[in-house]
Amino acid sequence: QVQLVESGGGSVQAGGSLTLTCTASGHTSSPYAMGWFRQAPGKEREFVAACSWVLTTYYTDSVKARFFISRDDTKNILFLQMNSLKPEDTAVYYCAAKRGYYSGSGDDEYDFWGQGAQVTVSS
Repeated sequence: QVQLVESGGGSVQAGGSLTLTCTASGHTSSPYAMGWFRQAPGKEREFVAACSWVLTTYYTDSVKARFFISRDDTKNILFLQMNSLKPEDTAVYYCAAKRGYYSGSGDDEYDFWGQGAQVTVSS
């Protein structure tokens, strides 16, 4: 089992930046791919970014060149640096872990989830 806890959410004006952190605990010695998803009010949860065990990164088109995912496996931490934030980025952001080396964009591929962190971007 892996437990995930997000932090760093908050409110920011459009054009601002936030960094989300996901701290993993439990059985973290096995290879895990990690990802970020988000869910806006009234919408389905959607893929944002992922980082494989071998540090390959993937992004949904709407956040490319604005968001950057990274991980520090010595500290079991996953980051999401979010720049040039837009009101449409407002959502609850979830950290997720997937057993194995390679990441994916489907939420049904992930085995463990955090509780979520609210990000609100005002215009």
